[in-house]
Amino acid sequence: MGIGGAISRRLAGAGACVLVADINDEAATENVERIRSEGGTAEAFHADVSKTDDIEKMIATGVEKFGGLNILVNNAWGVGGGRDGTAETLEEDAWHYAMDTMVKAHYWAVKHAITHMRKAGGGAIVNISSVHGLLMSINHLAYETAKSAVIGLTKQMACDFGPDGVRVNAICPGHIVTERIAKHWESNPDKQAFFVSQYPVGRTGIPDDIANAVRFLVSDEASFITGHALPVDGGLTIQLQENFGVSQAKYVQANPSFDV
Repeated sequence: MGIGGAISRRLAGAGACVLVADINDEAATENVERIRSEGGTAEAFHADVSKTDDIEKMIATGVEKFGGLNILVNNAWGVGGGRDGTAETLEEDAWHYAMDTMVKAHYWAVKHAITHMRKAGGGAIVNISSVHGLLMSINHLAYETAKSAVIGLTKQMACDFGPDGVRVNAICPGHIVTERIAKHWESNPDKQAFFVSQYPVGRTGIPDDIANAVRFLVSDEASFITGHALPVDGGLTIQLQENFGVSQAKYVQANPSFDV
């Protein structure tokens, strides 16, 4: 679903054979069926990326089914149910789960993928970070730390594996309206409008915005780009913060019915 679903469909539409790995079997199967209905090649695979055994099997299965490995996209979200917090309030198990799904999973997937990419003569890896990896927000220690770590991990891997012909980049999405978030905004249109007002391009993102960026970064057109963390955020992070705060205060004043 969401960003991962859009990425898999975009790459399949460009000719890639895609292994759709997800903890949600139903979502993975639906996505594979959609890809196949549009003439693409895809297989579904059950994986909990907090478990290293699942990741190892995921890589092995992709190689077995498709005969090699050229592209790896690490896209996982590991904080939910209000389980983030500060260093004082965050529960230790929530911290470990966030690190396992959003940092360790990237390391482990690359660890098992890199040998196959060398055999293929090179490849491209894209790690999905976030604007939260560039700028911090209050009460989100686990998420901000994990997404920041993804950027550092990306740069290090780009240095390590560039000589092998493997490029490694990250994408930092802004607010992307996935299927789940769209349902939330349906009942909160005023708050959605407030989010939209924060973006210079006049809209929030959709999963295809990220999928298109991934498609570019794994293509030969990006052959001289590696170690880069690309914000795909409609200009959210380019704004001077003190001026940005003033503009948001003006928005609230102009919309007195808006409930923050």
